[in-house]
Formats: sequence, structure tokens, C-alpha cells
Amino acid sequence: MNGKSELGDFLQTRRSQLSPDEAGVPTYGERRRVPGLRREELALLAGVSASYYARLEQGHSLNASPEVLDAIARALRLDESERRHLHDLARSAKPNRRRRPAPERVTQATTQLLDALGHVPAIVIGRRSDVLAWNRLGHALFAGHLDPGAPDIPAQRPNMARLVFLDAHTRDLYADWPSKARAVVGNLRLVAGKYPQDAALHTLLGELSARSEDFASMWADHRVKACAVAEYEMRHPLVGSLTVTQQTWSQESGPSIVAATAAAGSPSRAALDLLAQAVTQTAPARSDSRLSTG
Repeated sequence: MNGKSELGDFLQTRRSQLSPDEAGVPTYGERRRVPGLRREELALLAGVSASYYARLEQGHSLNASPEVLDAIARALRLDESERRHLHDLARSAKPNRRRRPAPERVTQATTQLLDALGHVPAIVIGRRSDVLAWNRLGHALFAGHLDPGAPDIPAQRPNMARLVFLDAHTRDLYADWPSKARAVVGNLRLVAGKYPQDAALHTLLGELSARSEDFASMWADHRVKACAVAEYEMRHPLVGSLTVTQQTWSQESGPSIVAATAAAGSPSRAALDLLAQAVTQTAPARSDSRLSTG
């Protein structure tokens, strides 16, 4: 991806999605040819000149200070994740300032944590949404139709973004599939802003854009979303309908852990308990992956 165009596309898209009413800009009843704010209106709200903002949006000004970027973020009503994404895009647009991705490893400590969460469905996810490891319940809940040992073999590792958009089983698993899909895309947007030189990530994004019209449409929207806590209704083929809270613990320089829980005493908790019973007779999924994935 080109850092200059990504920064400009993000600014232009978000500007077009912010109405004058939302931004508190009077229109005096005039008819407007384009949706959202005009460049000069946003520049006024951010306290910069219209010409400077236009150069920034066009990719001709790559030295915006953090203070200017924060002012633009406030004018665009960006949340904290979006504000950080804006800063990442600005950094990636500068020559020789791009962050090269480090290899990803599942450490022994992470493996121990995954094993300790034996009664909680849990998976370890890399920055590109590759499944690096899972415990038995994590495999059973999220991808029971796949080989439980797949995360241990780099060439066969499942990728949650591919599963959500290209796998019929996973698509049927989420009652509100569009909500899950938007969360996946929003997180990939954040990752792409941090790692613009990640060739494997670019390959994944190109594949998804080519094979899924839904992904291509959502990607063009430039929405970003940090995956932290989200509630999803799932339609599991073994235990039926259940609602889980998916929580993501992210590490600054390593993979993330995603766990699914349900309230004690709820039908969803009973469904998870039933799923746990169903997998006790199967061979345990290996959760000691420590291979580099670059």
C-alpha cells in the first residue's frame, strides 16, 4: 500500500462521512453537491489553512506535526483508535520511517496461559489474524470443522479473516455476520496502518478484496476498529444458539489472545459447558506452537 494515498484516502473518506450538522457547521439552507464537510470547512475546524489541509489530503505534505494531526482528529470526531490510526498513516507516509514487522512467536508463557484457560474457549491470533494456537474449546467453538493441529503447521494455519469472509461454516456461525465482518476489517485497517511494509498482509488483503465483494466494500469504507470486547450471538452446529463475550488481550510486540465467555448460570454458559463435554473424547488440540511466522 502507498502511505501517501492511504493517508489521503482515510482523511477524504472520513471527511465525507461527517455531516455539517454533526460537526456544528452552519449551512444556511444551501444545497450542497457533495456529502460531508468541504475541505475548507474541516481546515477551519482544525485551525489550519485550507491550502495546507488540501496538500495533506492529496499526499503532498508529509510533515504534519502530532499537534496538527490531533487537531484534525478532533475536527473529524475520531475516537482514540481512529486517532492513533491517523498518526500511524502519517508516519508510514514518510520515507524511511516505516515499521518493519517482527516475526511472531507463541512464547512459553502464552502457551501456559492458553493451557490454564482450559475451561474457556481461547485462541492466539497473529497481527494478520492467523491462528497461531488454540486450546481444545477454542478450536471447538471457532473452527471445529478444521484440523485441530492446523495452527502448528505454518502452511496450514487458519486465518480468521479468511474464515469470516470465505468460509461458509464460519459465516453461518455468527447470527449478525456483518457486525463480525466489520470488526475484522476494522482491525485489519489498524494493522495495515502500523505495518505498511508487511508483504504477507498485503497479499491477504488483495486476496480478500478479489474473492469477497463484502470485504472490498467494507475495506473501501476506511473504518477502523480496535478489537477489545464484543458480544456475539453464535449458532453453533453442536450446541445451538449461544451469546458469548469475546475479549481480546493485545500485546505491543506479540500476538493477541482471544477468549469467549458467557455469564454464569446463563443458557449460553450451559451451552459452553455442553461443548466442553462434547470435546473431552477427542484428541486435544496442540497449543504449544512456537514457530516464527514472519
